[in-house]
Amino acid sequence: QVQLVESGGGLVQPGGSLRLSCVASGTIFRINTMGWYRQAPGKQRELVASITSGGSTNSADSVKGRFAISRDNGKNTVYLQMNSLKPDDTAVYFCNLKQLITREYWGQGTQVTVSS
Repeated sequence: QVQLVESGGGLVQPGGSLRLSCVASGTIFRINTMGWYRQAPGKQRELVASITSGGSTNSADSVKGRFAISRDNGKNTVYLQMNSLKPDDTAVYFCNLKQLITREYWGQGTQVTVSS
């Protein structure tokens, strides 16, 4: 079993920054992919960014140049540094972990609101 706990969400003004963290616990295999998804009201959940245990990253075009994903394998933790936030970034952000090809786990989500 795997548990994911997110932190770092909140209310920020446009142009501001936030850093999300997600700690994974339980049976974590060395090879895995961790990532962040988001879901805005009335919209489907979408990938924001992901990072493999080897350090390869992938991110949505809408956040390139503004968001950066990183991880600490020793702490089973993934981070999402979000800069130049826009109102369109408002959503619930979910941490995700994939391992063993078919195993996928989700955190409970953290709200990010970008508003003046």
